[in-house]
Amino acid sequence: MPFTGQANATIDAKTRLAIPAKFRNRWDPNQDGATWFCIPWPQTKTLRLYTHAMFNELYSAGRRSPSLTPSPDQSELDAILYSAAEEVDVDANHRIRLPAWQVETLQLPRDIVVIGAGDRLEIRDRESWQASFNDKLARMHEIAEKISSLQ
Repeated sequence: MPFTGQANATIDAKTRLAIPAKFRNRWDPNQDGATWFCIPWPQTKTLRLYTHAMFNELYSAGRRSPSLTPSPDQSELDAILYSAAEEVDVDANHRIRLPAWQVETLQLPRDIVVIGAGDRLEIRDRESWQASFNDKLARMHEIAEKISSLQ
């Protein structure tokens, strides 16, 4: 059940985001879990939203060799990634309260865009996304070729 498309949305004064219907309709709380995980991604000033089930699946996939003595780099990455990840609940109005510290750290404005990114949703600054989208679309083939060459 990949998330696809994009929808304009707003972060309210209480840092709540109403999950746009086009994405909400693809999410099954019984199968995907009733909560989401929100992870800040500073390189792109993006909040990444993973369903509970997908977060657990990706966590398990990254843990093929659990160890009490991970490498220093793995240990540091784990500490950063999992301390920054926040589990968020969905209220009766299909809103999630984004962690205020994440919104502030990334300096996300009130007007945002929610984009489908396959296994996750991403929350981005609407103005920046719209200004750069055509360029991103034009570079899509280059990025796909680069990824193909790495496999």
